[in-house]
Amino acid sequence: MSDLKRTPLRDFHAAHGARLVDFAGWEMPVQYRSILEEHKAVRRAAGLFDVSHMGEVDVRGPDAARFLNHLVTNDVSKLFPGRVIYSPMCYPNGGVVDDLLVYMRAPEDYFLCINAGNIDKDLAWLHEQAKGFAVTVSDRSDDYALLAVQGPRAAAIVQTLTGAKLDAIKYYHFAEGTVAGIQCIISRTGYTGEDGFELYHAKSEAVALAEALLKAGSPHGLELAGLGARDSLRLEAGYPLYGHEITADISPLTAGLGWTVKLDKSDFIGRTALLAEKTQGAFNKVIFFKTGDRRIVRADTPVLSPAGVIVGRVLSGTLSPIINEAIGSALVSTEAAAAPLAVDIRGTLIQLHLAKPPFVELKKST
Repeated sequence: MSDLKRTPLRDFHAAHGARLVDFAGWEMPVQYRSILEEHKAVRRAAGLFDVSHMGEVDVRGPDAARFLNHLVTNDVSKLFPGRVIYSPMCYPNGGVVDDLLVYMRAPEDYFLCINAGNIDKDLAWLHEQAKGFAVTVSDRSDDYALLAVQGPRAAAIVQTLTGAKLDAIKYYHFAEGTVAGIQCIISRTGYTGEDGFELYHAKSEAVALAEALLKAGSPHGLELAGLGARDSLRLEAGYPLYGHEITADISPLTAGLGWTVKLDKSDFIGRTALLAEKTQGAFNKVIFFKTGDRRIVRADTPVLSPAGVIVGRVLSGTLSPIINEAIGSALVSTEAAAAPLAVDIRGTLIQLHLAKPPFVELKKST
């Protein structure tokens, strides 16, 4: 894996027994001890994740707000300094370029967090769309490391290392301050469905911050967690993953993310297509399911109608360690979505029971 990109914590992971894998061109920890135990630790106490592979972008200038509101489906005009929104960014046909977080630092100063596998594509798209706007788009991905502390005890753990009043930082808000003496963007966001913080900081400080968080969190039950647990946690919470529940061919409306699509705001890329989809209805829809069975339903498994006709395909599948059964998502024809659905796993027909995520009770901060 010598040709893979590495985060500043690569040797830290290896020293703590991580199993390292190729993820979107990065050498990343998929697990340390056990995906099952790491998942449970996050739901029970807290987990520490290295997500330094994510991309960061500055968008600055007099037209920054207008540009971003044209770029994404959510309403950037509702932001104020210290506020964050989640939004898809679409192509003209309504398909998704990427989903991202938009941070407002000041009226002409915004910060984006984008998916690791999409950094080059996103930057090319941002630069192309910025033509005609008085903005500068700057790739900051090489400047930042990113650690996430997630779980019901996350706030208590981070609070021991910072003078910032974490209770004052609401969900999807952020502040700037020091954690363990290291300057951070302290963001009350995450990808597990639990309360927690994502800490953006200088790459040179990553090991020191990780060690401080691990030491402070150990008495609270914090465990190192890898990408395996991150994926099972996000699916249990019902969060989309780019390339699975949202793609260049799966729109936010098809994916059930209508709450992020503000058709009544100023014009934005993809609005015409998304308005037509909402008005006329979509041919397909993303559904979530559980099975009552522990056998994992893998991505791309055909979804069958009662007559045995293929009506869709599985997008994501895992075993929920909390409810102890297989869960997943699938893209199926809208017409078939209301009928009984099944999958064939090695000759056994498994029924899919439609479910509205989250699959477990979550305790996010409000």
